Amino acid sequence: MIPPQEASARRREIEDKLKQEEETLSFIRDSLEKSDQLTKNMVSILSSFESRLMKLENSIIPVHKQTENLQRLQENVEKTLSCLDHVISYYHVASDTEKIIREGPTGRLEEYLGSMAKIQKAVEYFQDNSPDSPELNKVKLLFERGKESLESEFRSLMTRHSKVVSPVLILDLIGGEDDLELQEEVPLEHLPESVLHDVVRISRWLVEYGRNQDFMNVYYQIRSSQLDRSIKGLKEHFRKSSSSSGVPYSPAIPNKRKDTPTKKPVKRPGHEHDFRVKHLSEALNDKAGPLAGRDDMLDVETDAYIHCASAFVKLAQSEYQLLTDVIPEHHQKKTFDSLIQDALDGLMLEGENIVVAARKAIIRHDFSAVLTVFPILRHLKQTKPEFDQVLQGTAASTKNKLPSLITSMETVGAKALEDFADNIKNDPDKEYNMPKDGTVHELTSNAILFLQQLLDFQETAGAMLASQETSSSATSYSSEFSRRLLSTYICKVLGNLQLNLLSKSKVYEDPALSAIFLHNNYNYILKALEKSELIQLVAVTQKTAERSYREHIEQQIQTYQRSWLKVTDYIAEKNLPVVQPGVKLRDKERQMIKERFKGFNDGLEELCKIQKAWAIPDTEQRDKIRQAQKSIVKETYGAFLNRYGSVPFTKNPEKYIKYRVEQVGDMIDRLFDTSA
Repeated sequence: MIPPQEASARRREIEDKLKQEEETLSFIRDSLEKSDQLTKNMVSILSSFESRLMKLENSIIPVHKQTENLQRLQENVEKTLSCLDHVISYYHVASDTEKIIREGPTGRLEEYLGSMAKIQKAVEYFQDNSPDSPELNKVKLLFERGKESLESEFRSLMTRHSKVVSPVLILDLIGGEDDLELQEEVPLEHLPESVLHDVVRISRWLVEYGRNQDFMNVYYQIRSSQLDRSIKGLKEHFRKSSSSSGVPYSPAIPNKRKDTPTKKPVKRPGHEHDFRVKHLSEALNDKAGPLAGRDDMLDVETDAYIHCASAFVKLAQSEYQLLTDVIPEHHQKKTFDSLIQDALDGLMLEGENIVVAARKAIIRHDFSAVLTVFPILRHLKQTKPEFDQVLQGTAASTKNKLPSLITSMETVGAKALEDFADNIKNDPDKEYNMPKDGTVHELTSNAILFLQQLLDFQETAGAMLASQETSSSATSYSSEFSRRLLSTYICKVLGNLQLNLLSKSKVYEDPALSAIFLHNNYNYILKALEKSELIQLVAVTQKTAERSYREHIEQQIQTYQRSWLKVTDYIAEKNLPVVQPGVKLRDKERQMIKERFKGFNDGLEELCKIQKAWAIPDTEQRDKIRQAQKSIVKETYGAFLNRYGSVPFTKNPEKYIKYRVEQVGDMIDRLFDTSA
């Protein structure tokens, strides 16, 4: 059992706790009551706020809706006013731009094009919205007037600022082909930059908005005229330079250009000029005086044509570069084709005239005129790749013009070569035309000069001959094939010449003079072949030609030497009487010795007198023939004189023993020397 004392203490403890709990409970109740009161107050406040919000919302929403409607109405009004302003502006376009259009685009192109843009928009508006409006007709008329003014301005700019390219500038342009520095120094400005800018702007507007291509015709007509005049001016420059100086002006000769302010020598495009053309033409024609001037003119015309051909290429290239800036891409080729026609046709026509003149010259056997074809043809063939590049994209008829001219020139050249060979073969044996001294015949020198001239045009001449071949292989002939044809041709000419010389030599009554004549001609031919590349060309198809000529020359020397037999036969041992020392000569023997001396003396004097007037131009050959003849005669005469000089066959020995051996040698040394 729990003691009473402990139980009492525990009860007090429990009662104290109970009292504390009651106090706590009482506090909680008070707090709940206060909380309820506060909640009621808050609910009352919120209810009041909600009521006020509802009243506010009911008042504001109608006002907001009304404001939105007002704003929408205002925006609609502003849009309507803007549209009205835009529409009204189209009605004012005509009056606003009429003055500018009337005054034209000169000096204010951008402003003018801006006005044209406004007019175009007005036209589009009225066409879409009011096609029956009188305003449409008004702006249409204004647009057409403005377009015509732009076309007129295009023509005016092109006409006023397109200038002919000066001959000096063209020559510098051509001469700069092989000199990079020169090439950089030769600007070719067809139109000033500002003018070109305006021309390009107008052309683009006319294509894009004007729907007009007439300006392209204007462009090519104006530029075509300038191109043609530039090339004709270059040709005239050559003629004037030639006539003013009195000699042919050939800018192909370095350091000879006197007519050009730049003082720069200009080369014939691609080649040095060869004076042998002129010399050969004089030799072939055997004419002097007025014809020398004609040959000079041929030379000038050849140079002029070659330069004009190169000028056409350079100027056409420059024209195409200009054209690409001005003309729309899909019209460029056609416009360029039209642009170059006049200049190209002029060049081709002149080339055909050269061909026609060459044909007439062939009929007259005037082969000097035909020679002009060779340098021209060579230049045209070398320039053809540039021509083809320039004419790329043009019509087939345009591209075929140069090949057609080249074919014509090759045909007439081949005809000239063939006729020249025939002319060499058939040149008549005119007695009055034969050299009285047996020197080189004019026909020989002409033929060799002609063949030497071909050396400068080996490929050209070979191609001429190959172009006439009918074999299938000739359609794609090689340079070796052409070289063999040219070699065959040269051998043919030389063969014809040899036959003709043999025939001509029969005109001489004296076989010795005939031999000297053939010797001189054969020797001249051989020396000419050896001094040039002709011998290499001949050797392509005839390897023994050189040996053959040497044999012919030696044969003619032997024939000539036989002419002295009638002199030496008098004193030859086989025809002499036998004389015994100390034995008195019989009358018959004395008479025979006298006849031998007299026959030798008379024959020696006669031959020396005749042959002194003959000629052997080659010093080496002349000395060789003299020396050989001198050795034979001196040896024979020396033996004769030694045998009979001291024999008493006459009372007047000085009458018969007229010459010492040395004197005979001196007389022979004066052969072939008209000055002796």
